Amino acid sequence: MELRHLRYFTILAEELHFGRAAERLSIAQPALSQQILRLEDELGVALLERTRRRVRLTEPGAVFLESARATLAQAHQAVRSVQQAGRGETGNLGVGFVTSALYGVFPDVIRVFRQRFKDVHLELHEMPIVQQIESLRSGRIQVSFLRRPLDEQGLTVKTIYKEPWVVALPEAHRLAKARRIALHQLSEDQFILFPRELAPSLYDQVISMYLDAGFSPRIALEAQMHAVPSLVAAGIGVALVPSSLQNLRRKGVLYKPLPGSLPKVEQAVAWRRESSSPLLQSFLEVVREVTGHRL
Repeated sequence: MELRHLRYFTILAEELHFGRAAERLSIAQPALSQQILRLEDELGVALLERTRRRVRLTEPGAVFLESARATLAQAHQAVRSVQQAGRGETGNLGVGFVTSALYGVFPDVIRVFRQRFKDVHLELHEMPIVQQIESLRSGRIQVSFLRRPLDEQGLTVKTIYKEPWVVALPEAHRLAKARRIALHQLSEDQFILFPRELAPSLYDQVISMYLDAGFSPRIALEAQMHAVPSLVAAGIGVALVPSSLQNLRRKGVLYKPLPGSLPKVEQAVAWRRESSSPLLQSFLEVVREVTGHRL
């Protein structure tokens, strides 16, 4: 039995006239009659009662019509689904992100993508950079928002924007009224820093900035980036944070720019180098649109 046989039967059941049904199907009437007879022979049951004056469904034919319509609908949906998948319009997409990405373009990318691709199920995973890289390579997630520098082996990594580091300090800090703060002015302060195991390369970049300023920082506490402003407000220490973290608007914290040409924080998007997923390409197209960067 083929799907075309089900289609022939359903059209005939709607018309209850071989001539009109054949015309709708764009086939000859004798060919339609022959195909319906073959279908009945295969099923071993009469689906239609035929007289010179009329055609009507038998009781088994009425039962079969319901199943035939359901089967055709399922087949149509299967075709539609696979075509959508081929265009990157449906499926599941795992997206990793570092917490600090929430204060940049990441929310806008997710909003636009969800509006445009309503049949895609997004699985968002907040995780450290090291874990994101492992999850990309294992296939647990398909795309990530993270920060460079990082281990890029086996990945395609594209920077989508760069932002400066700024100093976060408590409102009562001795340099609270300064317009800018050079790192060497903080050599006697205690610092809050994220743990190295979360982002080794980025951690090393920050430490190098301190060393280039002529001192080794005294680490008072290690914490994830999104918690740093609150800890600074509590007076535990000062910190270097990406400028986008100012969007957190934590009371009791001041942010001061740094003079000179210091390294910037690179927000990047990454995916497995060999991935050819249409769904991933649809997501990256939204990233391109929102950020204005070619990927």
